[in-house]
Amino acid sequence: MKFAVSLTMERFSPNISMEAVKNNLLQLARIADEGGFETLWTAEHHTLECTISPNPFQTLVWLGQHTDRIRLGTSTLVAPYWNPIRLAGESALCDHLTNGRLEFGIARGSYQYEFDRMAGGMPQQEGVAYMKEIVPAVKRLWAGDYAHDGNYWNFPVTAAVPKPLQQPHPPIWVAARDPGTFDWAIANGASILSTPLSAPAAEIHVLGEKFRKAVSDHPEVQRPRFMMQRRTCVYDKPDGWELAVKHSMDYGRAFENLMQNIGTVRKGFPEAVPYETVKGKDNYNPENIRKNLMFGTPDEAIEKLLDYEAAGVDQYCLGLTFNLPFELQKRTLELFTKEIMPFFAEREKEQQLRQKPVDA
Repeated sequence: MKFAVSLTMERFSPNISMEAVKNNLLQLARIADEGGFETLWTAEHHTLECTISPNPFQTLVWLGQHTDRIRLGTSTLVAPYWNPIRLAGESALCDHLTNGRLEFGIARGSYQYEFDRMAGGMPQQEGVAYMKEIVPAVKRLWAGDYAHDGNYWNFPVTAAVPKPLQQPHPPIWVAARDPGTFDWAIANGASILSTPLSAPAAEIHVLGEKFRKAVSDHPEVQRPRFMMQRRTCVYDKPDGWELAVKHSMDYGRAFENLMQNIGTVRKGFPEAVPYETVKGKDNYNPENIRKNLMFGTPDEAIEKLLDYEAAGVDQYCLGLTFNLPFELQKRTLELFTKEIMPFFAEREKEQQLRQKPVDA
């Protein structure tokens, strides 16, 4: 199992300067690169200070100039916000400007607040149809001349300029939770981005089974990769969970606002829904949050990560963008690099040795 990190620029107060926000992201990216993380993922979001990423390609090109080897991925582009020609061209240029390190991740989108402003009020659930139309169109544009006559986009013969550096194209990833999306993604040769959100550990295996079934149903396709992301915080002392849980709960209340479009956003800052509206929900129970999310000491985190490995996860992604203090974000990356990733690297070596055929 490999490791990745999900990062975006974030601020929850106007008192924090954009210069500080930018520098924090850059420092974390460099730590991840130097520490041996496989991929840095960044999302697409609009009009929100808590996740500042109106064009993730720009962020990835910038980070690519300051890192050496880490892969750089979009997790995720929101399909209904794009035109296929622009998406094919911008992603291909990003691939060149990052020296072939782009991982192309796409999704239907999630925040209804954004859809009301970016997609004419479309219900966010309808975004999946846009995703299923745009991904094949982008692949055809990357390949050469192509004309498109679809439900959502139409254009005469054209081609993406430039073509991607990686051939035939950058690895494609699709965000999936329902079985239909798993099946469609794998049938189309895409890898899977997934998250159990705040659900108990059993959800890890539910998602793993969806992945296995989709792979089994498409033996004609080479097995793709399977990434899973959780909010993550690793700390030195056992009582470190208290701060992580507090920030997770506060962030979750802002997330409720955006997902359900039930609160107020002022000057880009979403107001958290009142605690009373979520009190009693399982995913706002402090002990459940501590247990379900990737919160723990290094030993506790390793124990939790074994569940992901058992579910067939190829890449575990640290979700660090939930208003966690910067020093704790840094410490989480450092502890992963020094104490957690070596455990799994050694475990992988042992597995390879066991699988190596014995000379007759």
